[in-house]
Amino acid sequence: MPEISEFVNRGAAQITPAIVQTVLRKLPLWKAEFTQINAPKYPHLVRQLEFLADAVEDAADGAYNELPYVALAGAVFALAYSHNKMDLIPDSNQEFGRADDSSVVRAVLIKHEKALSRYAASRGTDWMRISSKP
Repeated sequence: MPEISEFVNRGAAQITPAIVQTVLRKLPLWKAEFTQINAPKYPHLVRQLEFLADAVEDAADGAYNELPYVALAGAVFALAYSHNKMDLIPDSNQEFGRADDSSVVRAVLIKHEKALSRYAASRGTDWMRISSKP
C-alpha cells in the first residue's frame, strides 16, 4: 500500500484550484457514470466515489468550508483517476479493471479519514458505510 499512497500523494499534489473547478463542472456527468460501475469484487467503490464527489461539490461550492485543501485535492485526484478509462489497470479488464481505482479511493479515505469522517458526520452519513473498513 505504500506505493499507492505515494502515487496518490504525487497526484493530489498536482491538483490546482483550476483543476478543482474543471472537475466540479464535470461531476454531474461523472456521478452518473460512477453509478454504472459493475465491480462485484469492489462492492463499496460506487458508494465511496459518490461520497467523494459530494465532498468535492460541497467544499468547492462553499457549502462545507471545513475540508482541508489537501483532502479536497486527494478526493479530486481519486475521482479523476477513477473516471479515466486507461489507467494502471484498464477498466476494460473485467476481472481486475477496478482494482487500481478502488486502491486509489481507499488510500484517499485512509489518508484523510479524520477530515472526511467529519464531513460525513456533518451530512448525517454513516462513515463506516463509506470508509475503507465497511
